[in-house]
Amino acid sequence: MIPAYVAQLGMVLAVFVMLLLSAAVMVYSERKVAAFIQQRYGPYLVGPRGLLQPIADVIKLMFKEPLRPVAADKVIFILAPILSATAAFAAFAVVPFGAESTFFGLLDEPIKLQVADVNVAVLVVFAITSISVYGIVLAGWSSNSKYSLLGALRSASQMISYELSYGMALASVLVLAGSLSLTDIVNAQEGAWFGVIPRWFVFVQPLGFVIFMIAGVAETNRAPFDFPEAEQELVAGYHTEYSSTAFMMFFLAEYINMVTAAAVAADLFLGGWHGPFLPESLGWIWFLVKIAAILFFYIWMRWTLPRLRYDQLMQFGWKVLLPLAALNLIVTAAGVIYFGN
Repeated sequence: MIPAYVAQLGMVLAVFVMLLLSAAVMVYSERKVAAFIQQRYGPYLVGPRGLLQPIADVIKLMFKEPLRPVAADKVIFILAPILSATAAFAAFAVVPFGAESTFFGLLDEPIKLQVADVNVAVLVVFAITSISVYGIVLAGWSSNSKYSLLGALRSASQMISYELSYGMALASVLVLAGSLSLTDIVNAQEGAWFGVIPRWFVFVQPLGFVIFMIAGVAETNRAPFDFPEAEQELVAGYHTEYSSTAFMMFFLAEYINMVTAAAVAADLFLGGWHGPFLPESLGWIWFLVKIAAILFFYIWMRWTLPRLRYDQLMQFGWKVLLPLAALNLIVTAAGVIYFGN
């Protein structure tokens, strides 16, 4: 039998590798979906059907010369991508992705499919994802480039504008579940109404789910809210002056943040690992299916919707999304007080 501490270390390593692989899969999937939408082939030369293209991209970036502007702040310039990538990995640590498991009897006691079970996991995710913007701001400031600085300032203002709506949509779920633990929130969605309709919070919080998804797209700087790196205006935005491994770390952080946002949305609104037909021990399969559906939504949005103007982004965030999020939270709280859980 495998000791518990070895199993926990294995879980940490497994999640780290899983996030790295998910970023590679996302790169390949995004290029293939984009090609399909634009009636192209996409990657098809490196490996069967282009499956090894992400590995070729990583090798290419690793062997590129790391360049740095002469007037850049050397220390902060190097630390910025490290901060972004570290925050992206750390945020997923408290996200549960399955029920307790003994891994087919290999362990004496079942362990949770989660790196760290924190009873305030929602606050931890919210705090760490907020830190990730510091990497972008520091990258823009330390590059000593007007394009990078403008991209960084856009990212900061975008984060402030949409984090309020993001938090209020999340708070509506907390009011229903009565807990800050993601595991408790998932368990609160177990079962079905009338034996047919899953007790997922998306069915009682449809507006909250829509707000959470839109704000999540803005939080991860994805199109149509990709203003921090708008290539038509800012060359490449906050990472204009970056190359080689440092650029790859920003790229990696963006995709891992997408995976984390999708995983949190699945836990909060889509019942986490709960689903029909499969035993709870295989619930992680349902979890992966739900994440894949949300990530496909992210990709589909990028390649079908045009980028908004910056003033439209701000107006939509403050004048539309925030009032709707506040109204949704007030109605949810009133409903819980009046009707009970």
